[in-house]
Formats: sequence, structure tokens, C-alpha cells
Amino acid sequence: MDSSELTRLYDFSGQSIVITGGTGTLGGEIACALVGCGANVAILDRNLDPAQHILELMEPRANHAVAVRADVLNVESLQEAAKVILDKFGAVDCLVNAAGGNNPRATTTKDLSFFDLPPEALRWVFDLNILGTMLPCQVFGKAMAEKGDGVILNVSSMNAFRPLTRIPAYSAAKAGVSNFTQWLAVHMAQVYSPRIRVNAIAPGFFLTNQNRFLLTDEKTGELTPRGKSIIDHTPMARFGLAEDLFGAILWLLSPASSFVTGIIVPIDGGFSAFSGV
Repeated sequence: MDSSELTRLYDFSGQSIVITGGTGTLGGEIACALVGCGANVAILDRNLDPAQHILELMEPRANHAVAVRADVLNVESLQEAAKVILDKFGAVDCLVNAAGGNNPRATTTKDLSFFDLPPEALRWVFDLNILGTMLPCQVFGKAMAEKGDGVILNVSSMNAFRPLTRIPAYSAAKAGVSNFTQWLAVHMAQVYSPRIRVNAIAPGFFLTNQNRFLLTDEKTGELTPRGKSIIDHTPMARFGLAEDLFGAILWLLSPASSFVTGIIVPIDGGFSAFSGV
């Protein structure tokens, strides 16, 4: 394979990609990167307020993107979004499930023990991360099954490899995302088409709006004790940047990984490889 053929593997021109949680910190960066590689991108989120800023960042290719309001926990909402996307782009070739998150009320603290975590907060975390991954796979995966090809990329977490202190629901939910990724990879290949691939990335520690002030002090910008502990256990000694995800994402969505399905790729600066000594 010569260099021009290799380059073409990462040309997404004409490919239509749906991103749930597309207005979030990481989802928005992923959307911009894919539009820059020629893709048509549909940004899905319940809150589209940040979408205009993301579209401005995409210039001059913003006409290759559309922001669609959708709730990943509501099948009818996702089905309506699918109609809009199919009318706009004609097909769905890839799905990136970037929607997810934690709930402070499902996190143990000095004032809130594990025994007192409210069931509704635990359920919220499981619903958002597990159902919020499965339901888009049902809606957009069906479109892939009907045409016999496509790529689904889920977003798991380093918590799925090594559960972290204080966040039992989020760690368990992301472990479920990893397990579901493997199940769906086999199911789609065996029942529908071996040209439908399902994989996941497992980001390590990235500064986002959700965790920024858990890992850094809001006033000084210095690391909190938890942030310092993470850096001390990350051989590359830094938090991840959104662009650190792009290489793995482009590879898993592209024909360059055409014989890869059912894997979860850590992107963690070596955190999962380090024993602590």
C-alpha cells in the first residue's frame, strides 16, 4: 500500500457520522475533527445552546454539519432525529456515542456515604451511560443493519478497567458500556453483517467541564489531592487533551481498522499499565 492509499483511508468525504453528546467538551472536539476530515456530521444533544459555537469552529465546512435536538434516553426523540439526519445526508455510516456522565449525588463524600447514595441518583447514572449508549445503537444501528455496513464507536472509560474511588455507579456503568460493546460487536457481525463493526475508546483523565474543579482548584488552578494522585499514577504525567483521542477515533471509524471489532482501546497516558510502584 502506497502513501496515497493510506491517506485515502482517513478521508471521510461523503461519510455521515452521528455524534451523541455532540455539544460536550469531547463530543464537540470530535465533531470538528471529523468535519475537518471531510465527513458530514450530525451533532445530537438535549441542549443545543453550545452548538452554534461548535459550528463556527467548523468554518468553512460548517455546511457539512447539522445540530439536532435529541434525548438519548428517549427512543422517539432519537427516531425523529434519525429522520432529520437521513433527510439531510441520506445515510448514517457511523455512530459515536459520546453522551454520558456522572452525578454528584452518586459520588461518595465525607458527608455522603455509600450507604446513603440515593437510588434515583444511581439510576440516573446507569440510565445515561448504559441506556444512553444502547438506545442510539438500536435506532442508528438498525439503519446500518438495513444497508449491511457501518461503524459504531462507544465511549467507555478508564473506570471500566480500574474502578475509581468515590464513583461506584459511574465505574460500574462504564464497565457495562465495555461489556455491551463486545456483545454488540458479535451480534451485529453474526446476525446482520460482518461489515458492521463496534468498538470503544476508554479515555483516561481529561479535563472537562464536569470534572475540572474536582481535579484542579477553582481559585488557584493547582491540582487538588485527587488530581495530584491521578497525575502521580499516570506515567505521561499530564491530563489528556481532546486531540489525544483523534488518532484512535479516526482509526476505529476508518477502513484502516476494517478487521477490528469488539475492542476497547485505552487512551490514558499509561494509567492502566502502571501498578503504582
